[in-house]
Amino acid sequence: MTKRITLPIQDEDIKNLKAGDSVLLTGTMITGRDAAHKRLFELIEKGEPLPVDLRGELIYYVGPAPAKPGYVVGPAGPTSSYRMDRFTPALLDLGMKGMIGKGARSQAVIDSIIKNKAVYFAAVGGAAALIAKSIKKEELLCYEDLGTEAIRRYTVEDFPCIVAIDSEGNNVYAR
Repeated sequence: MTKRITLPIQDEDIKNLKAGDSVLLTGTMITGRDAAHKRLFELIEKGEPLPVDLRGELIYYVGPAPAKPGYVVGPAGPTSSYRMDRFTPALLDLGMKGMIGKGARSQAVIDSIIKNKAVYFAAVGGAAALIAKSIKKEELLCYEDLGTEAIRRYTVEDFPCIVAIDSEGNNVYAR
């Protein structure tokens, strides 16, 4: 059975998710990849304010292709998540609730997911055109100079993913 979750995600939703659950997300999420994560992390290290409030947010690791007519974004498949692993614990400590990407995560990220009662969703690689259909609106938030790697807010409807690592550390990649 597929679970439907309205974003922003709530602590109770996260608590009830189990590794392997199929989920459809509707609401808003932010985006960001390597370069944006590096900039955020540098600000955290300096003790400076971030240009975006991460509290309660899910971040989708994506750098979409140009949009075709009738679409908000082009193919928008997930990026390999391990590239954000060195930055993720600091972002989770600031109140971020979870991530969406593809692939396994480091033990430090898994430990931080458990500590912060967060969740890691996997979106299906190779389904970029399908995922793009669930993105209904896009808003640039910061780092426009990064192009497709800028931080944006997506409004999504029935965004398909699975729970890869739940808030207790159960991990589909370890099975």
